[in-house]
Amino acid sequence: MDFSVFSQYLQKLEAIASRNEMTVVLAQMFAEASAEDARLISYLCQGKLGPAYKSPDFGIADKSMVKALGPEAEKLFKQKGDLGLVAQELNTGKGKMSVKQVYDKLWEIATISGTGSQDKKQQLIINLLAEVDPVSAKYIVKMILGKLRTGFSDMTILDSLSWMLSGNKKLKPQIESMYNVRADLGEIAEMVKNSKNQKLKNSKISPEIGTPILMAKCERAVTTFDIWERLDKCAVEYKLDGLRIQAHINKTVTLFSRGLENVTSMYPDICEGLARQIKHNCIVEGEMIALDKNGRFLPFQETVQRKRKYDILEMLESVPLKIFLFDVLLLDGSNVINEANETRRKLLESIVIPGDTVKLMIRNKIEKEIEIEEFFQESLKAGTEGIIAKKLDGGYAAGARDFNWIKYKKSYQQSALSDTLDVVVMGYDEGQGKRSKFGIGDFLAGVYDPESEKYFTIAKVGTGLTDKEWIELRSMIYELRTKNKPENYEVSNQMKCDHWVEPKVVVELLADEITKSPMHTSGYALRFPRLVSFREKKPTDATSMKELEKMVKLQKDRR
Repeated sequence: MDFSVFSQYLQKLEAIASRNEMTVVLAQMFAEASAEDARLISYLCQGKLGPAYKSPDFGIADKSMVKALGPEAEKLFKQKGDLGLVAQELNTGKGKMSVKQVYDKLWEIATISGTGSQDKKQQLIINLLAEVDPVSAKYIVKMILGKLRTGFSDMTILDSLSWMLSGNKKLKPQIESMYNVRADLGEIAEMVKNSKNQKLKNSKISPEIGTPILMAKCERAVTTFDIWERLDKCAVEYKLDGLRIQAHINKTVTLFSRGLENVTSMYPDICEGLARQIKHNCIVEGEMIALDKNGRFLPFQETVQRKRKYDILEMLESVPLKIFLFDVLLLDGSNVINEANETRRKLLESIVIPGDTVKLMIRNKIEKEIEIEEFFQESLKAGTEGIIAKKLDGGYAAGARDFNWIKYKKSYQQSALSDTLDVVVMGYDEGQGKRSKFGIGDFLAGVYDPESEKYFTIAKVGTGLTDKEWIELRSMIYELRTKNKPENYEVSNQMKCDHWVEPKVVVELLADEITKSPMHTSGYALRFPRLVSFREKKPTDATSMKELEKMVKLQKDRR
């Protein structure tokens, strides 16, 4: 496929607000592409050169791009406020390059390092733009600057792959199950293209070391009786308030966060421990957490201090971590995802060599209902936030939320809710009075609807944060500001913000209760919301509209 053809598709998509229309256009684009091009455009249409966890950063700021675009660029940039549009106006080229050729040039730009790398990057950009047409130049510049805004997610692309094969979304569950096990959108697109039929012969794919598996999720329980009624005899484990990690162990150790971020470099002590205590090629999951001198689990705020890109060795000494493993998904080339939970636990126990860093998650097998409550109380005394009950014969539901796993957390004083909510920061208002020094006075929070791929408001949070947390939050969202409200935000006039931000930051909120609201587009509001923590989650993994409805029902059941 010519890159100019791909650019025309991007231009068409940019003008579409409807997800269904986007799906049809994307299906047309993938139908026209070869299998290899399908892989590449899956990345490029999201402004990446690969999956987020292994896509290199271009390392080009606006200033460098202005320099690359030439002497007229600065003046035009002030007028248009968009360097992509500047590149389009200044470009007079008529050349043609394939998607693969442009991709290779972009990869070269992103991976140049060392002395003089910025000058080399600028020259490569100049050379590349000279070989393409104006519309292509526009989107190449946006990709390099990380400012390509297509308005659709991985799920829309999966929808489009189904539409390409069948003319509807009926194959989406099958394609999504492939993606859940091997979260590389480009690889999945290439597999679907190569299937050449609607049977998707390659759909039953196995996990692969180096490519993360979307992590399984828990349903909620209001009482221990709910767990017993659902599962009967089961296993119960501590629910630690730490950092969930998926470890891929081969000759090296690679760590992925819940949000599919490669965090290997942040935790050298955990990597060393895993390499020392597990001598198998495998994919395992666990929870990293800090402990005090008495072996009691520390609060999340202590553990999260280790999540940083700088001063890693210093923090390693002051906040040492342990990892408590609770599952194995691939073992010596064998896919064990669909094996019974009890079987996977025995396999996990067989491969972990006793040591200081890697531990097995504390776990009991339950024969009577009363034992669930007893284990729950024991877990609270140890400093956990509750328990997770697991169906003994249940498989691992990659990327899904089902009743194979049920979480039961400690009650919150003065709260009618059974759980906290993970919400997306959608925008914020300038601070007044004391908070003027922070530059933020409150923030708008929303939940996610996977069906429409839109965010709906549920709270404006202006209390419950410390000075430090206000400063931290603003620093996280300041660079995410966008001139206009994102197209996938549903916001009433009463909830408009001084500044809109891209949906990137997820925070955990606690509230007294969920109430009906005519002002919030979710239809609900949080009474007395307050911040619990900053979350390591993708925005699309935040609390969904469907989960919100479940929480409302559970709230009623508690009363």
